[in-house]
Amino acid sequence: MNSGAGEYEMDARKRLLDLSKEKGASLASLSELLGRNASYLQQFIKKGSPKKLEEGDRKMLARFFGVPQEELGGPVGGALEENSYAAAGSSADGPDWVDVARLNIGASAGSGTLPMGEEAFDAFRFSRRWLAEQGLAGAQLSAITVEGDSMEPLLNNGDEILIDRRAQPFRDGVHVVRLGDTLMVKRVAQAGAGRFSLLSQNLAYPPVDVSADEMQLIGRVVWKGGRI
Repeated sequence: MNSGAGEYEMDARKRLLDLSKEKGASLASLSELLGRNASYLQQFIKKGSPKKLEEGDRKMLARFFGVPQEELGGPVGGALEENSYAAAGSSADGPDWVDVARLNIGASAGSGTLPMGEEAFDAFRFSRRWLAEQGLAGAQLSAITVEGDSMEPLLNNGDEILIDRRAQPFRDGVHVVRLGDTLMVKRVAQAGAGRFSLLSQNLAYPPVDVSADEMQLIGRVVWKGGRI
């Protein structure tokens, strides 16, 4: 019985490695997507540490890849994890246009707010050619709303932003991050030794220093729209 459990765990590690290669996502970038240190999934696959993925990590990866959790070591018989975030280039889109879900979420550009849900209530439609010109062909895009004034004048209260949720190597820039149950939009910069600085555009707000374990990187802000 122990041998069977071990084989199942090994299969889950192999499946994760195969999925990452199919998606073209590095293990380091997937680890950052989970809010973990860059070597987290590498150690899981190569060294079996941790022995099993935590439920939250497994669920997020299953949603990212669009597979049942059981393929990543979850309980057998689980349903396919549907990714609710529209991806440019998905087969559901037309040949010339891509629909990007507008989610019922606000990302605070102030002291932080509690997200109330992730339901899509509408969609933006973008030219596939325009997305390619912006370097966003194949991007995993969602639209959410900015709340607060800490990113003014770059982002204003009520602006809608596109975030690219693809797993990719981290670069300093404007990102949506989760701290506990709070979503925030900030300029994120590496601060060395596994730490990050969350910087506001509005200088009335001081920087916030966090460790990689405290912060979950949701996605990079790649576009904004708002009233003039």
